[in-house]
Amino acid sequence: MSTSLDEGAAGSTPRPTRVTKLDRVVIRFAGDSGDGMQLTGDRFTSEAAAFGNDLSTMPNFPAEIRAPQGTIPGVSSFQVHFADYDILTPGDRPDVLVAMNPAALKANIADLPAGGILIVNTDEFVKRNLSKVGYDVSPLEDESLSQYQVYEVAMATLTQGALAETGLGKKDAERCKNMFALGLLSWMYHRPTEGTERFLREKFARKPEIAEANVLAFRAGWNYGETTEAFAVTYEVAPAKLNPGTYRQITGNTALAYGVVAAAEQSRLPVFLGTYPITPASDILHELSKLKHYNITTFQAEDEIAGIGAALGASYGGALGVTSTSGPGVALKSETIGLAVMTELPLVIIDVQRGGPSTGLPTKTEQADLLQALYGRNGESPVAVLAPQSPADCFAMALEAARIALTYRTPVFLLSDGAIANGSEPWLIPDVEDLPDLSVEFATEPNGADGAFLPYLRDPETLARAWAVPGTAGLQHRIGGLEKADGTGNISYDPDNHDRMVRLRQAKIDGITVPDLTVDDPSGKAKTLVLGWGSSYGPIGAACRRVRKLGHDVAQAHLRYLNPFPRNLGEVLSRYDKVVVPEMNLGQLALLLRAKYLVDAISYTKVAGLPFKAEELQGVLLDIAKGADAA
Repeated sequence: MSTSLDEGAAGSTPRPTRVTKLDRVVIRFAGDSGDGMQLTGDRFTSEAAAFGNDLSTMPNFPAEIRAPQGTIPGVSSFQVHFADYDILTPGDRPDVLVAMNPAALKANIADLPAGGILIVNTDEFVKRNLSKVGYDVSPLEDESLSQYQVYEVAMATLTQGALAETGLGKKDAERCKNMFALGLLSWMYHRPTEGTERFLREKFARKPEIAEANVLAFRAGWNYGETTEAFAVTYEVAPAKLNPGTYRQITGNTALAYGVVAAAEQSRLPVFLGTYPITPASDILHELSKLKHYNITTFQAEDEIAGIGAALGASYGGALGVTSTSGPGVALKSETIGLAVMTELPLVIIDVQRGGPSTGLPTKTEQADLLQALYGRNGESPVAVLAPQSPADCFAMALEAARIALTYRTPVFLLSDGAIANGSEPWLIPDVEDLPDLSVEFATEPNGADGAFLPYLRDPETLARAWAVPGTAGLQHRIGGLEKADGTGNISYDPDNHDRMVRLRQAKIDGITVPDLTVDDPSGKAKTLVLGWGSSYGPIGAACRRVRKLGHDVAQAHLRYLNPFPRNLGEVLSRYDKVVVPEMNLGQLALLLRAKYLVDAISYTKVAGLPFKAEELQGVLLDIAKGADAA
């Protein structure tokens, strides 16, 4: 770990500081959408990961490419929670808030607890910027911030001074102030520095003068902390004790992309991604487009409909078709998903959910597409539905989606969401030998009694139909959206046949093999079960830990398989007096549980575009657990 940086010093010689050891810290970088907060937070996160901390992040940024400068709608923030033990969430509230302008301060100060550290870029606290967000008097000049530890730093001025000899213009120099902030925070929390300097030189390799300016600004921030009298304390958070193995920091979208690549390798099939860019799923396309050498073809179509049409066509041709999108795109893709159900071809549909309806909240998270994934098509159109529980889990669930799609010849929804997609955490890189075998046997010869090929002759165990690559001699067959005759695949309007085929397609989905649901019930005495899905996993887990520490027994279970449900779900639900279902929608899973298992599920919902906080779930669960214990 670096301990000092000589170049770009902004003060005199280093002076001794008191070092405080902490087990966890939550830092939030906040500024204008042009201030580089996402890059700053990502770099701090990378160095925390390199140091060995467990971590979880929550980026938060406006939907507009460039919202009005200096306004609250234009504020972008990045929160990182890092610790010396296993953590589950990005943290409820920041311990440290870095506010690059008045708008960032006003948008975030309510989340900073009393006694928290507030670092303010004073250069932006001028009358014009203050008035944009309704400050008549600068909060740095009245008593409104007296409950916090406030550090006033003229970041733009100090950055310009550090870069004075580079010949860079004032505007370009000021753009490097986010690296000054990163350097200062890196010094305060004893973060490594070599990786950030290497990253900056690689990122701006084509503009070495910009690379050097950012490095100098980063060093100036570090040395400002080292030499100024303002900061008398630094903090240390030791590495976490994680399971043995090789780790890397990963976001949910990157993990999904890598899972798709692993599916290509393990199935020995070409993978075709047919898609159209949409927030927050576009990174999957960007990442896979770099990985063509793994038998991955990426196709950016002219619209959502063309993207999924090409993906389904690839599956017809013997590849694994994949399409990625968000809720609005699912609506456009619904007819082709129905076609995939009718033709019984493998197709993976990655839906990175966001706030809706319509265009909704493109950069905010929600998990309100569950019913759309299950029922958002005409007719009886059953599909498998899975949901990863965290960024790292996206890799394993992408492989699971591919396994089910290939084994059962069916479309599979993979429901991620904005919090998972953009959030990051350490990922234990698996051994290749431990990955599942996804190899497929194509039909190579006629399977009918008279030497004909029957494309809808089914495997007796999986009910999957035979999959023949077009052009295989003697295996000519019909395909399309009209109802198929059982066995032959010919067009059929026979009522009895339609009834039989509808029931067969449903039975195929119902028969998919998924693992039993596991329950975390340490005491075995809990009367209350908290059941979640998707990105609610972390907040639910953290809330349950808190409730248990307060002396109340509570059990937790998390659904990663939403259609079909795990076989033992009904039995699990029956063991508890109270079943609480927190969701970032208006109660979609709770509705399904009530209908299927006749359980009086207690629905706790939130549709604010932000994940649950552990403290809000703690309060809800504590009240319910107390009531259940007293009953």
